Amino acid sequence: MINYKNLIKEAKYAMQFSYSPYSNFKVGACVLTKSNKTYIGANIENASYGATICAERVAIDNAIMNNDKEIICIAIMSSGNDFTFPCGICRQVMAEFSNNIEIVVAKNEEDYKIYNIQELLTHSFLSKDIK
Repeated sequence: MINYKNLIKEAKYAMQFSYSPYSNFKVGACVLTKSNKTYIGANIENASYGATICAERVAIDNAIMNNDKEIICIAIMSSGNDFTFPCGICRQVMAEFSNNIEIVVAKNEEDYKIYNIQELLTHSFLSKDIK
């Protein structure tokens, strides 16, 4: 069973590493893999906005760089006052590594919602579509 509150706590911890001087909108994410390891990420902004990278992709890239590619869940939390959902690019990256990943969007450790990637990204473009 997934300890969602622990993942949210780790996502909140990751927010402190956010580099967000333009938006002042801090986002933290925590990925859980099948090996029961967690990897964190924070958003990193850039003056050239296209070079900005979201917390979700930083956390996923962290897992991939550690050769831990079987992602089962990701928790996302921000400095905003509402649920922060992953952007379209992040959703596509999530789908690349799991067609069944759970996505936890949290206001705090007690107030959160859980979605499946299929709910948030229908008809995703996957490796099977290239063949």
